[in-house]
Amino acid sequence: MIYSSPDPATDPYVAATLLALQRSSYAVEAQLVGDDRLPPLLEDEHRLAAWRGRWVMAWDGVDLVGAITWSDHAEHLHIEKVMVHPGAMRRGIATALLSHALEASRGRHVVVATGRDNAPAVSLYAKHGFAREDDEHVPPGIWITRLRLAP
Repeated sequence: MIYSSPDPATDPYVAATLLALQRSSYAVEAQLVGDDRLPPLLEDEHRLAAWRGRWVMAWDGVDLVGAITWSDHAEHLHIEKVMVHPGAMRRGIATALLSHALEASRGRHVVVATGRDNAPAVSLYAKHGFAREDDEHVPPGIWITRLRLAP
């Protein structure tokens, strides 16, 4: 596995490849939560590339198989997205990507949100020490679970 941090705003190929990965990954979550109105499924290439945070991508040869993105704040690191291609799931890619974000946290809290009914994601975060904080209804009909990892 090769890990890289290209900026999708400066490389249209990376932006298009990331968007395809995002759509396939979040389609799995949409099935798990029973709703296809998830914001990552509604995003276009320009909006994806315009986001200003940190990306780490996992490549299996020339195939993009996973990505994580986060934003740094003074008091915490906020994981925005974790995505793995459906054909590459259950190979430890999400765990490897999560480790990149945890290394970048440098002793700060790490926060993340995922679909409440996305059992694989909730389990992944729990396995790494994240504790459930609360559940929220956003947008109506979709429940998310917020989790936090203490330093």
